[in-house]
Amino acid sequence: MKVAIYSRGLDHDLKAQLVLLLKALQKHNTTILLFHSLSMYDHEDNTGISYFSKAEELNASVDCLISLGGDGTILDAVTLVKETNIPILGINFGRLGFLAGISKEEIAMAVEALMAGTYVIDKRTLIHLDASTPLFGDAPFALNEFAIHKRDTSPMIKIHTYLNGEFLNTYWSDGLIVATPTGSTGYNMSCNGPIVFPESSSFVITPVAPHNLNVRPIVVPDSNVISFEIEGRADQMICAMDARREIVEKDIQLAVKREKFKISLLRLNENNFLSTLRTKLTWGLDKRN
Repeated sequence: MKVAIYSRGLDHDLKAQLVLLLKALQKHNTTILLFHSLSMYDHEDNTGISYFSKAEELNASVDCLISLGGDGTILDAVTLVKETNIPILGINFGRLGFLAGISKEEIAMAVEALMAGTYVIDKRTLIHLDASTPLFGDAPFALNEFAIHKRDTSPMIKIHTYLNGEFLNTYWSDGLIVATPTGSTGYNMSCNGPIVFPESSSFVITPVAPHNLNVRPIVVPDSNVISFEIEGRADQMICAMDARREIVEKDIQLAVKREKFKISLLRLNENNFLSTLRTKLTWGLDKRN
């Protein structure tokens, strides 16, 4: 088996967990591709370890990419695996961990499940951006959401929104989010958008701080192409895809749709969506006791 390991970078006190992961993989004679920024955490046995630094070095020969960090690290990993269909296994070194559902205490168990094939692969929809000016390089897609937002202290903006060319609404707001089902528990949820199941084949359109109080989030089928025209006093605004953002002119033409390919997320059998919701959102927990 060939496994890639990615992280944005680990605190020094987490080096022991990385070494534990490397040893557990080496015990199964696994070929390991380690992200170049992790070379400083190398341990005494480099058997089967090589390094990669960019997406082009990952191909179909890689059986799994292990992401060490929080959900943001998995969002980075998505831009590395792209359409290769390499499944991503998230080990949570962060805080909440909706996507990175395996704790660092479960590393050894996760490796055994990976080697035995006793895991579940979830296919997750991505959102794709088309723009009149090329944006986000060779990765104009996101796992969580696409967002339009005013800059800093600029006045609110008007976002004219269309579904397949038919007018939906004009949002007077600080911004607008179009979230995938996966992203419905992210920025969308923070803005009072609904949580939808990963397999629901939908997008959630959620305004950010809307001026009109009767404007509410709406769930639409992900077969729609959603396009935008923006008005505002400022000449520039922000476009964001997950944790990446670009400053654009307000006269830019933007449209989002379902990406042609999906991302595979690997999880252990017991970590399903409902259990994640209950655990991460502490549903059913009486904090009065």
